Amino acid sequence: MGVLPPASSASASTTTLDTAAAPSVAKRDSRLDGSSSSSAASVAGKDDKEVVQGGLDAIAEGPEVDDVFGAQGDGTVNYRSVGWVWTTIILMKTQIGLGVLTIPSAFHTLGLVPGLIVLCVMAIMTGWTDYEIGIFKINHPQVYSLSDCGKLMFGRPGSFIFAFATWMYMAMTTGSAFISISTAFNAMSLHGACTAVFVVVAALMTFPLAALPKLEQLKFLSWIALVAVISSVLLVTIAIPVGGRPALAPQEGPWDADFKVVGNPTFAQAMNAISNILFAYSGTPLYLPIASEMRNPRDFRKAVVCSQTIMTCFYIVVGCVVYRYAGQYVANPALGTAGVLIKRIAYGIGLPGLLFTSVIYNHLAGKYIFVRVLRGSKHLNHSTPTHWLVWFACIFGCLMFSYIVASAIPVFGGLVGLVASCFGTAMALHAEAFMWLYDIRDAFKVKEKRTLLLWCGVIGNVIILGIASFLLVGGTYGSVLSIRDEYAASGGRPWSCADNSGLV
Repeated sequence: MGVLPPASSASASTTTLDTAAAPSVAKRDSRLDGSSSSSAASVAGKDDKEVVQGGLDAIAEGPEVDDVFGAQGDGTVNYRSVGWVWTTIILMKTQIGLGVLTIPSAFHTLGLVPGLIVLCVMAIMTGWTDYEIGIFKINHPQVYSLSDCGKLMFGRPGSFIFAFATWMYMAMTTGSAFISISTAFNAMSLHGACTAVFVVVAALMTFPLAALPKLEQLKFLSWIALVAVISSVLLVTIAIPVGGRPALAPQEGPWDADFKVVGNPTFAQAMNAISNILFAYSGTPLYLPIASEMRNPRDFRKAVVCSQTIMTCFYIVVGCVVYRYAGQYVANPALGTAGVLIKRIAYGIGLPGLLFTSVIYNHLAGKYIFVRVLRGSKHLNHSTPTHWLVWFACIFGCLMFSYIVASAIPVFGGLVGLVASCFGTAMALHAEAFMWLYDIRDAFKVKEKRTLLLWCGVIGNVIILGIASFLLVGGTYGSVLSIRDEYAASGGRPWSCADNSGLV
């Protein structure tokens, strides 16, 4: 249902230009006016090596000019260096991490059958919206973030709203990762230090890795992180049915898992659980910046299909097995569900995955501001003192905000639900539905083009907008009440020293 430009159009994200023309074109490309960003002399790349001429008999060799990062060549920072295979890995890692750790607990709240239905619905909706990211990037190569998309569609108000929601999502997710890392340290050390100290340690570990300027430089950690988090989750998934008793269950005498096929939650509890499942799929705000650093953005859709399919199968297996054998004693995060020994081992194995979550979200939150501040200037892609000063300031500033969030709201499940409902719905569902409707607006004006398929697309995206709006209101309400209740139950407080490795 997506609207793609013809192969010979001027919508490729990289153009080959005459050297003398490059500065003026780069300047024009920095504007987000919704029009094609290349001149009649531009070319569109079908892939990384093939170039189709766009109107000239011959084109002089010259530097590449990216629609986002400007001129590419000697003396510049080449951000466009990511292939589709690694893109698949990084898309999976932006999702598989904190999100999967909340699914068993959400299944307990909703019941297994409603939980599976909600998970599948979320997979379908976010799979479509993630796919739309790739289509929109091809149609509008000048966009780098959802804020740019907001400006195309709604002008300055849209840019501000989308910018705020996107950055808050990334920064607060970094804060959630800090909490999960502090939980890991508490579990491994048997609460060997104050939790507030472990949150500081998490921030200190994140900064040097997040400050690496290019996504490609995080490739080594992404592979380790993905293997680590999958291994730790699978360890817990296998250990629970084999070990016999979850860590939170009574260690002596009879115990009842209270396994529920259909749950009976309150409205607030149900909405918080649904928001937690949405969080497992709400890495979409990161997808457009990732696509912008691909060598060939046309391959992004292939990466989305692969990653979404693998993630959904993994979520279903983990959620069903862990909840089936742990029942009401499932922990949140789920790595704490097995016995004490398994919990310590699982957190030790999964720590690189938890760390990578904080690194990638902090990196992209900082780069988001970095590109907005320096876009259109030579400092964006040249190693000048201004370039590095602004870069490190952006990373450090985002890190400090995330640290304050993690310390002020040290409740993992409630914070995850709040992030997903407040900002995940807008950025993972609302934005992409509007983007699809924006791209078909001209076709819809022509009666002959109003096909059944087009009408189905319109109805489908309007339904997504309605569901997202309901989740925005209801999920926020449920998450706020969840944070309040968990605070009261645990005696938690900001900058707390209390052990958080045993919180449900």
